[in-house]
Amino acid sequence: MCGIVGYTGIQNASDIIIDGLRRLEYRGYDSAGIATLNAQKKIEIRRAEGKLTKLEKILRTEPVEGCCGIGHTRWATHGRPSETNAHPHRSDGIVVVHNGIIENYLDLKNELQKSGYQFSSETDTEIIAHLIHCHYQQAGNLESAVRLALQEVRGSYAIGVICEYEPGVMISARLGSPLVVGQGEGEYFVASDIPAILRYTKEMIFLEDGEMAVFSPSGMRFTTLDGQLIEKQSKTITWTLQMAEKGGYKHFMLKEIFEQPRAVTDTLTGRIQESCSIYLEDLQLSKEIFKALNKIYIVACGTSWHAGMVAKYFFEKICRIPVEIDIASEFRYRNPIIDESTLTLLISQSGETADTLAALREAKGQGGKTLAICNVVDSTIPRESDGVIYTHAGPEIGVASTKAFTTQLIALYLLSLHAALCRGNLSAGDCARFAEELIKLPRKIESTLELDPQIQEIAKKFKDSTDFLYLGRGNQFPIALEGALKLKEISYIHAEGYPAGEMKHGPIALIDEQMPVMMIATRNDIFEKSLSNMEEVKARGGMIIALTDKPDEELDKRADAVLVVPETLDEFMPILTVVPLQLLAYHIAVLKGTDVDQPRNLAKSVTVE
Repeated sequence: MCGIVGYTGIQNASDIIIDGLRRLEYRGYDSAGIATLNAQKKIEIRRAEGKLTKLEKILRTEPVEGCCGIGHTRWATHGRPSETNAHPHRSDGIVVVHNGIIENYLDLKNELQKSGYQFSSETDTEIIAHLIHCHYQQAGNLESAVRLALQEVRGSYAIGVICEYEPGVMISARLGSPLVVGQGEGEYFVASDIPAILRYTKEMIFLEDGEMAVFSPSGMRFTTLDGQLIEKQSKTITWTLQMAEKGGYKHFMLKEIFEQPRAVTDTLTGRIQESCSIYLEDLQLSKEIFKALNKIYIVACGTSWHAGMVAKYFFEKICRIPVEIDIASEFRYRNPIIDESTLTLLISQSGETADTLAALREAKGQGGKTLAICNVVDSTIPRESDGVIYTHAGPEIGVASTKAFTTQLIALYLLSLHAALCRGNLSAGDCARFAEELIKLPRKIESTLELDPQIQEIAKKFKDSTDFLYLGRGNQFPIALEGALKLKEISYIHAEGYPAGEMKHGPIALIDEQMPVMMIATRNDIFEKSLSNMEEVKARGGMIIALTDKPDEELDKRADAVLVVPETLDEFMPILTVVPLQLLAYHIAVLKGTDVDQPRNLAKSVTVE
């Protein structure tokens, strides 16, 4: 989704906004723009198609000045990428930036055209600018005009608005798209995500759906869309700016892959007690609730969905609760059966994923209990859930998720242990055994990362492949899906993840001398079946990369390359096997010259359906 940054205060707005947009470029990158109110009380706009560097080049020769402004990086939804469609959009003296989708934009556009408004872009955002201008003619002040305009629109939005008629005033509002407010000394910031303004303030206020923030030289206040004043409390963000920057790595994605030992440690810290109880500080669900559960839905999108698939194996094994895995975009449309004994577990790195949020509201609407696994504190999904387990991955900037996945798995393992203890399905001895191995995982991830030079050599061999097949059994099947997804996302190579036992039911037809196959063959009770699958691939000329946890002569005979990760309990092996697949995708993408951190057509947080 797109990125918004706004500022009003005493500093040069342009510098702050461009710096913030640079940190949000992962959210949108087909065009960018900025608007500031200058000393002559005129708004100047600069826009450019393409990446933010093109806008920065324009600003070097045509700078904008002023202490109040808004900026935007765009990921196209309405209208093709172009300078004309780039934000900000203007209607006379009113300028708007917008994330989201206005669903009734055609009806509103027809009405506005009848009133004499002319449109210069293909975007739904321009409608908001004209609507605000239209209402300003009657209301006479910007706050009322914004409120009246937003009452007419249907859909999702996060907006920033400035106006020539009211210098120094900036207004923001949200419905379904995230916005965070930063408070400084006599200055105010607004952004789509924390890293954009973290350099300038750690005091953040998170807008809820249907709320508006009004910033002016006299201060800041918050209202509902119908004008009721509300009190908002700021939260101090503990992330450091360095956590949101590359730290010497070539790409954010590589930095985030290598941050996984730290991220997993942080997600575990303080949560495993000496008595082998599990302490989840924001869980908010009682022991009695877990004892009464008869079903769990795990609902997520993309990589988070794969984490949920892994968790299903562990949940059902130690909790003896039936678990269903749902893709969030399908969940509410199939009329799921939910009652007070059902827990719906929502997984979202950002806490703002539109489909997952809709699934949450569907589950709550049917009277079920809800629990979020999330990385971003006070984002919408945790706020609306009955409880939350925060991962402590820190900011994840690369679009292709890595450390979010492993920390989500850690949170899910901890939740499974807690639920099993509540239900009396797990002995203290077994809990201690699992807990001891969880604590060892960060060091084992570090050892796995030492495979990087070997993985780089494998990447050189297979970088020109046009197709890839990933195979796994049991809890490694979701890892096969995740490995294939990573390769698709950043290298644009077609890749498929498949249960190895299903290979004969279709995928075997694809295998020939040009088809590399990643076989995840860890030493568990179905290891020999994995060897048989490899034999079938080899018999048809396929090239095999084997990923295992223990050297084996039989693997060496069948595979063209073997990667060996450290040993751990089979239940936790996905934490280790996913890391080489992340690195393989990364190095192939680098060799192919693709944009690793901002792959085409993708955005970090999908906040529209």
